[in-house]
Amino acid sequence: MLRSRRNLALACALSALAGYVDGAGFLHLGGLFVSFMSGNSTRLGVSLAEGHWTGASEAVGLILLFVVGAGIGGLIVHGKGRYRQCWVLLAEATLLAAAGLAYLFGVPWLAVIAMVLAMGLENAVFQVDGGPGIGLTYMTGALVKVGQLAAAALTGGPRWAWLPNLLLWASLVTGAAAGAFAYSEISLAAVWFAAAAALLLAAIAVISVRRTHP
Repeated sequence: MLRSRRNLALACALSALAGYVDGAGFLHLGGLFVSFMSGNSTRLGVSLAEGHWTGASEAVGLILLFVVGAGIGGLIVHGKGRYRQCWVLLAEATLLAAAGLAYLFGVPWLAVIAMVLAMGLENAVFQVDGGPGIGLTYMTGALVKVGQLAAAALTGGPRWAWLPNLLLWASLVTGAAAGAFAYSEISLAAVWFAAAAALLLAAIAVISVRRTHP
């Protein structure tokens, strides 16, 4: 799925976008994540062990919202239309814009909800025929593939098969740094840049589909 340059470029752009939103969300939530649910799951376990019920409930809420967002994304791509990827990106842009509006009107908790839903939904961009697609908002699987494919390269396998997954990881880290910097300057208003980026990617996807299937 990442073999074409078009798909790899889009996946890296979306991973950077997820990192950006997560970097801002992480600082806003004081150590919880809006896209990295493995981290929130660990925080949930630790909070339960320590009896921090408020922290545990916050982690559970974020995880449930992410799952709902992923489900919404799955429903969008369930059809066979050629623009289904574009619709997912447009829905993500809409949710991120809603987050920006919520912050503008002084409802930051609603902004966080929209951000988490958007991050869950993003993972459906490459979902095909009911499969799980590509994890764009978390990189544990990508790093595992880097190690496994690097080992395969050392034993006679494809020399550069590990590189796309490394680029995904690097994109997310770069995006997270940008998101953290933006948040430090303008707080959750930083999400407007993410909404604009998602809308731009949706427009590019539409153009790409029309060129491929005129």
